[in-house]
This record gives sequence, structure tokens and C-alpha cells, in this order.
Amino acid sequence: MQEFEILEKIREYFEDNYELLRLEGGHAITEDIKQLALTQVLYYFTKLRDVATKVTDTEVKLTLPNQQTSKGRNFTIEGVVDIVRDDDETWMYDIKTHDTDYIESNKALYEKQLNVYAHIWQQLRGQELDKTAIISTAYPQGLKQAHLLNDQFRIQYELSKWNPLVHLDFDQEKVKEVVEDFAEIVDCIEDKKFQPTSVDILESKMDGTNALFATRVCRNCDARFSCSSYREYTTGKGKGERGNFKKYFKDFGSDTDQEEWVNANLQARNPDQLNDIE
Repeated sequence: MQEFEILEKIREYFEDNYELLRLEGGHAITEDIKQLALTQVLYYFTKLRDVATKVTDTEVKLTLPNQQTSKGRNFTIEGVVDIVRDDDETWMYDIKTHDTDYIESNKALYEKQLNVYAHIWQQLRGQELDKTAIISTAYPQGLKQAHLLNDQFRIQYELSKWNPLVHLDFDQEKVKEVVEDFAEIVDCIEDKKFQPTSVDILESKMDGTNALFATRVCRNCDARFSCSSYREYTTGKGKGERGNFKKYFKDFGSDTDQEEWVNANLQARNPDQLNDIE
């Protein structure tokens, strides 16, 4: 298949997936935002064409069953990866939406997860594995800005800098340690021991990013309003706007985000539906 045919197929699949997600979730995005998302996919393919065209197994489900906690509770570890077999080598890739700077700064966290997956692949499936890596799908801010400015020179420059592939080492000796960590978490959940992290951590910057823990992690947690640390973080004195808890409770995104949401959903309705509303 020629490159232009592949790109055309990507556009076709993108539209099909978008329509499916829109119908399932009941939400839409504006045409310009949708095109920006499509551009991100196309850039992503451009950078990882060699990997994408060599993938032999996608969304491979890996399972580590019959594990047991120190309190006798049974649990199973599951994960999904992509496999590339090229010549005499086999690579395992795990796709993440996190940006590469964050992944590079927190490699140990990702190595733990991939160590377990590598163990399942090699020990339980009996297949050799040569390398493991994380694929970051995050859109680099510099590339996004260059695209919005339609600056072709800068686009090429930003593309040349962008490396969405982060290679990780795997060590079978660490698998036991990771499984024990999982077991401890299972026992804590079952015993209803939920200990929130400290406010100091919420107010600290995460490695590899300028974002606070409370911004990057807590705002994506549905249970944050039941968390004592988050309540203290949002209502603490001497924190400027953060002292207004309503600001957090009514956080529907920026004015631009809200306007895009309204416009997109209006565009998604057909004229008959609009007449019914009137």
C-alpha cells in the first residue's frame, strides 16, 4: 500500500471512530478541534511509521492469574500491549497518553508495569522478548503551536525533535516486588483503607512537568471531592483564588472550552432537532 493510500485510510478510520464515540458518548467537538486531532494522528503516524507498519499483534491481552495477597485474597493482573516482530527480534510496546518528558522522568514507574508484562510474555507464554518501550501519544506543545501558525519550517523542526518512543529496560528479578505491591493495594482496597496523600504532595510539581500533582492527578479523579487532602488544598487560607471552593466544584473548563462544547453540540444537531427545541 502506497503512503497516500495509508493516510487516506487513517482519515477514514478516524472519521468512523469519531462518529462511533460521538454516538456512544453523546458529545461532539467543533470541526477545527476535530481537524487538529486528526493532524495529531497523522503526525504521530509520520514519526512512528516504521513501528506502525511492522506491528504483528495489536491489543494483546496479557494475564497473570492466581496471585494471592498476604491475607489470602486471590487477584489477577491484566494488561494490553502491542507486539512487533522484526527479523530476529520481538519488541513489546505499551501506549500511553502521557508526554515523553514525564515518562523519561518517571521511568521506574513504567518499568515496573512492563516488567510484569514481559514476565507474562516470556515465562507464561514461552516466547522470547528482546526489548520493551513506551509509545507516548501526547501532542508536543511546540508542534501544536507550529501547526496552528502554519509555520512549515517550524513544523519540520518540531517533528525532528519529537521522539514519542521511550525505551525501557526490563528485569525479571523485579517482577516479584511489583506483584507484592499489587497485592498490598488489593488488601488495602478490600479492607477499606484509603489513605489520601498529603497536601504537600498535592502542591508539589511532578517530575518532568510544571504541573502540580493536584492539577495533573487530582483533577482527573472522580473521588476528589470526598478526599480530605483535596478539600484542604482547595479551601486552605492564603491561596488566593484557590480559597474559593466553588471555583473547583463548578470547574467546567475555560470559557473557550465551554464555548467549543456548546458550538460542537449545536453543530451535531440536525435542523429538525433544533426546530423541536424552538
